[in-house]
Amino acid sequence: MVQIVPSILAADFARLGDEIARVERAGVTMLHLDVMDGHFVPNFTIGPPVVESIRKITRCRLDVHLMIDDPDRYAPVFIQAGANQVLVHQEACIHLHRTLRMIQDEGAKAGVVINPATPVAMLDDILDVADYVLIMSVNPGFGGQTFITHSLEKVRQLDRKRQERRLPLPIEIDGGITLDNVADAVRAGCDWIVTGSSIFHTPDPALAVMEMRQAAQDAASVKV
Repeated sequence: MVQIVPSILAADFARLGDEIARVERAGVTMLHLDVMDGHFVPNFTIGPPVVESIRKITRCRLDVHLMIDDPDRYAPVFIQAGANQVLVHQEACIHLHRTLRMIQDEGAKAGVVINPATPVAMLDDILDVADYVLIMSVNPGFGGQTFITHSLEKVRQLDRKRQERRLPLPIEIDGGITLDNVADAVRAGCDWIVTGSSIFHTPDPALAVMEMRQAAQDAASVKV
């Protein structure tokens, strides 16, 4: 079943508890939390204290996306703070197999991310280790960017690989997802749709979630 995963990067942090409650009322069960260090990407966002605070106010799964230079050092810290699953970038991990296993040993699901310029083939030897894969459909670092359409071909490639190898591997997509292109992402093979501005920058985030979920469900049976 396709899930809409709101990214709190686009939420109003002065009202973060209320913002999360609004999307929860729309049936959201997973939240995406972007962690940026100003080195791997040109931006700073949240740290473990914010994750710990969010953990206290929601039962949603916390999908923590580490856009940082040293994920091996900090992944356990974020898991301790309340992350249920942790994403690390293929481009940031010298020993990716070890990093994913470490995250799993710490008690969280381990996901791997690739940037727009990284080919899907770079994941061939790790797909049987990762719990899920995220395809970046914008260059990471900032919200509100324009969707990179070639990302859909990468999703299709990954979907073919998991089918050929019979892997129960959810495919997540993040960046520039709107009501206009969510169906394309689902038809390409995406299971988890991360979206921020299209949810939190609307008058009614709960309604935005429901509309996007309906569009995704309508497209789910028509993959191409």
